[in-house]
Amino acid sequence: MDEAVDYQTHPDRYAHWKLGFDGPVARLTLDVQEDRGIRAGYKLKLNSYDLGVDIELHDALQRIRFEHPEVRGVVITSGKERIFCSGANIFMLGLSSHAWKVNFCKFTNETRNGIEDASRYSGLKFIAACNGTTAGGGYELALACDEIFLVDDRSSAVSLPEVPLLGVLPGTGGLTRLTDKRKVRHDLADIFCTTTEGVRGARAQQWRLVDAVVKSQQFATSVQHRALELASQSDRPDVASGAVAVVLFPLNRIIDDSGYHYGFVDVAFDRAARRATLTVSGPSTPQPATINDIVNAGCEWWPLAMARELDDAILMLRTNQGELGTWLLKTRGDIDVVLAIDAVLETHRTHWFVRETIGLLRRTLARLDVSSRTLFALIEPGSCFAGTLLELALAADRSYMASENSSIALSPMNFGSYPRVDRLGRIEARFYREPDPIGRVRQTIGTRISAQAALESGLITVAPDALDWSDEIRIALEERASLSPDALTGMEANLRFGVAETMETRVFGRLSAWQNWIFTRPNAVGESGALKVYGSGKKARFDWERV
Repeated sequence: MDEAVDYQTHPDRYAHWKLGFDGPVARLTLDVQEDRGIRAGYKLKLNSYDLGVDIELHDALQRIRFEHPEVRGVVITSGKERIFCSGANIFMLGLSSHAWKVNFCKFTNETRNGIEDASRYSGLKFIAACNGTTAGGGYELALACDEIFLVDDRSSAVSLPEVPLLGVLPGTGGLTRLTDKRKVRHDLADIFCTTTEGVRGARAQQWRLVDAVVKSQQFATSVQHRALELASQSDRPDVASGAVAVVLFPLNRIIDDSGYHYGFVDVAFDRAARRATLTVSGPSTPQPATINDIVNAGCEWWPLAMARELDDAILMLRTNQGELGTWLLKTRGDIDVVLAIDAVLETHRTHWFVRETIGLLRRTLARLDVSSRTLFALIEPGSCFAGTLLELALAADRSYMASENSSIALSPMNFGSYPRVDRLGRIEARFYREPDPIGRVRQTIGTRISAQAALESGLITVAPDALDWSDEIRIALEERASLSPDALTGMEANLRFGVAETMETRVFGRLSAWQNWIFTRPNAVGESGALKVYGSGKKARFDWERV
């Protein structure tokens, strides 16, 4: 059995990325060590990547956000000559199980979305300095940045060659970003995506595939100049402000046969029933209310500590516990304490550290939304589904609330602070943006809502009484466990996102589904499929029927 994937790392342990700083500009340099893949059996040649490379990138982005508040711009480039990145390692994909490929693509999607999230919310601007050939997932990484600079050396090109070479799609958002983000014309995009050699030089800029094409001699200077220009427009602290860095210390996590155990998050496995119970606890000690005290608390501040733990738990479950198809979401603690913390978040939300903490909570909750697992929230006496933690129940496919001695509460943080990937808040999406029900629940902010009132307002699904609670939950879980996991994944993804369409929902909903289907078709993964025979000198044999 393969060793479990661990998403925790540190720059001191990076094998593939180098992280450097020059005043307000950070530099992320991709220099992949081909013999250090996360799994055996392939070499990461030509600056290609696997899950391990993306884990390091995800960690680096988090550290830039929290540990380097003075950074306002990020340059992503390559440490190798004449090659920026050749994309996801093809031999890794050919050797991987279907589930591994899909989870890999999903995490890569989320990491690319995280770059765009940092640009949209955090005042961090990204430049892809493509100092060599940029292909497949390498170009998709560049597409996630705000601007793309391509070196003009008469050979370097950008390309998305998955269709002609592999019989699959640019699965981390390439097609979608071409149209939705860069507004590449349909017919030009069609040529681009079916041309293995890609497009270079002035034509790449003319087609909107890149923002600038610069001669080799001026390339580094031009990129740095533009990075400083973008940095000057940021509202993050400047170098002279003396903003205190918040160091992200390793998580206090215990892994055993029964689950994953953190300070504020506990995950209990029930393998026989194929489910996991995630319990998020509110703080048991007084929490800081002033900015100085919040910054001094650093990564031990409850909202940040809890978000980091929950994010890690979601990733660990998705990658390492594929058969645990149902996640039960629980909370425990004091509702008033959670509401008080939300008031602090709301009061100080413009401070860079609080803003970054809200951002991590937003991205973690969004990761929950796009996980292909059944989510049931269980609201019981002693729960603290309030404000930020109520978002867990609002993200669930169903919520069950004990009819007696249980309550929930809303805070201003439930209205716009944690948009999903469709850019809608969960209250807004729940009521399909209809003003009347949204207005009614908004009027209850800060008050405890009983099970009956929550049911009548549409905030929960069912409110069983004490006699029916155990049986109703048991029957619902047994029924869920009897259904096809594939059918549930498709159903849940469609029902969770239905009111608005964004580039992100297209990436996750449509493109991920297409990629999922294509990854099981013989034209890609059959014995003579394009992905299987790549590099062997053999030609793929296709089933020519169009489906």
